[in-house]
Amino acid sequence: MKIDRRTAIKTVAVGVGSLAITPEFLRAADGKKLFGEGFANLETLTTGEWWKRPGNNGKPAPRGRKGAPPSMNVPRDQVVAFAMYTHQGGVLKLSAQLFPLKPGEKREARLELMLPGQKWSVAARAEVHYPGWDAHFRIEDWDNTNDVKYRVCHGEKAKFEGLIRRDPVDRDEIVVANLSCNSSRTTGPRDEIVRNLRRLNPDLLFFGGDQHYRHTEHTTGWIEFGLQYRDVIRDRPTVCIPDDHDVGHGNVWGESGKRSTIRGDADGGYRYPVKYVNQVQRQQTTSLPDPVDPEPVSRKIGVYFTRLNIGGVDFAILEDRKFKSGPAGKIPKMGPRPDHINDPKYDPNKIDLPGLQLLGPRQEKFLEDWGADWTGAEMKGVLSQTAFCGAVHMHGGRNSRLLADLDCNGWPQTPSRRALSLIRRAWAVHLCGDQHLAVVVKHGINEHGDGPYGFTGPALVNTIYGRWWHPLDEQPGPNPVPDSPLPWTGDFKDGLGNKISMMAYANPEDRSDERKRADGFGIARFNKKKREVTFECWPRFCDVEDGDKAQYPGWPITVKQEANDGRKVAGYLPEYVFADGKDCVVQVVEEASGEVLYTTRSRGGRFQPKVFSKGKHTVKIGRELPDAKTLKGVVSKPKAAAGQAQVSV
Repeated sequence: MKIDRRTAIKTVAVGVGSLAITPEFLRAADGKKLFGEGFANLETLTTGEWWKRPGNNGKPAPRGRKGAPPSMNVPRDQVVAFAMYTHQGGVLKLSAQLFPLKPGEKREARLELMLPGQKWSVAARAEVHYPGWDAHFRIEDWDNTNDVKYRVCHGEKAKFEGLIRRDPVDRDEIVVANLSCNSSRTTGPRDEIVRNLRRLNPDLLFFGGDQHYRHTEHTTGWIEFGLQYRDVIRDRPTVCIPDDHDVGHGNVWGESGKRSTIRGDADGGYRYPVKYVNQVQRQQTTSLPDPVDPEPVSRKIGVYFTRLNIGGVDFAILEDRKFKSGPAGKIPKMGPRPDHINDPKYDPNKIDLPGLQLLGPRQEKFLEDWGADWTGAEMKGVLSQTAFCGAVHMHGGRNSRLLADLDCNGWPQTPSRRALSLIRRAWAVHLCGDQHLAVVVKHGINEHGDGPYGFTGPALVNTIYGRWWHPLDEQPGPNPVPDSPLPWTGDFKDGLGNKISMMAYANPEDRSDERKRADGFGIARFNKKKREVTFECWPRFCDVEDGDKAQYPGWPITVKQEANDGRKVAGYLPEYVFADGKDCVVQVVEEASGEVLYTTRSRGGRFQPKVFSKGKHTVKIGRELPDAKTLKGVVSKPKAAAGQAQVSV
């Protein structure tokens, strides 16, 4: 085990003797100059002489529409608020969030580890950033086969303890919690959610965005979030990715980093200064594995899209806001806002303009490469902020019907379907949040049901914005889910013309009743042995020990891995039996078009490819990549006539 050289250099360069914060530093950094002229409203509760401000000095902070934030002025033995981590490829990355420090307190945090059979020892020291009060550690040559206790320390007494879990590669089932939209109007602990999550014991926590809604006070909102969930975060890998509200927006279309200039930001870009946006991303995403393509977007706004393998399930982590085009100035206004369409005569095809972006070329290239690389993986999943469709009818209020919302990933349609095609190539499911309405859909790219499954989790606490699935004719679509307790399942088109098959939805029953707002959390169980994924949807105030009957009606839903490619089968290639009985990676390419149909790992030492045309195909086979053997000109046949072929790799 060794400390990352960058961490060590940073610590040495600062110098232990110079780590104290002086009153002069605080005053000089305060006010208008911290984030530039015109942005004196940012981070007021955690910068400058923050302890003198209402909310921190014993007097209440102004509330507005949000609940009062917690005081940042805590006893000095409690200044380490929480920590989160991931480990991947022999690298542990751990981020710690501190409460604001005071003059005379060192801007340094320590990471201490208790390795198996040893005592506590200092593994690394790191600078505490200002503004933000976050510290980051990187340990290389990490051994992921053992549980290791850790603690982040500041000074002599302040510490936050947790457990770095070993990688559960030997487990048949990997459990992921799907979490997002944590309303700041409802303050205080999240005991009911944390208690149920600990009982379900997920291997990975995925917080998909809107960790808080304190737009101009990210550090305060981030600390509040950490206090609410730290007792489940502290002892398992956690993925946190910021969404619109985390960076101070109602909606955000990043347009590769440009600056937004209109109310509502629908022209694309970011409202607040680069320094603030990068601070938010630094606090939330530095503990992720390194970005696969780290080049910043314009104005030097950083990126974080990456991949993470948990126990043999390989997750692509996307930024589905950063590169997306904004609608204002590109399409006609057809509703109360540039991003809301209510004109029943509008043609969805006419807003699917050439050149509009969703994930952007860099992330599309990443998905293409990730889908073909199965190193250490048996199954795959995709994590991002929001859904690749508009599976919603009512927005904001029970009677506020909206035809199309351009904030969802169903627009722009062509790049959305391109993204779904790349996800389908890996037979991956998609997990997200943002919509404040839990749904499971099967996407249709060209035809209903030919794409992957998507699970949009419910809002953790749904006191900000309600949404409902409620078809205008109040009828199910074709091919409804057999025996579903829900009346409106089946095949539909969203308001953008995207084909979706609705499997389940959890509408709010009564938003005036805290227990009927349809909030809670999702669980996705990746069963590597069966190659199945089970989606669960749990109400906020349920008791998970009551079992499936405690879930929202329509859940749980179990889908086969291969069903994420629902194209109609035209034939089969020979069943490939691998000579040594070990599982291999198999890629199938349609020769006439050159299209990679899919790449997957075999099960049980054999695999029979299905294909979707009667022409010739190329089959590529390897151990981790499809790079060891290429079989060209393979002709599809009916399954009974396809036969077998022995293959040595």
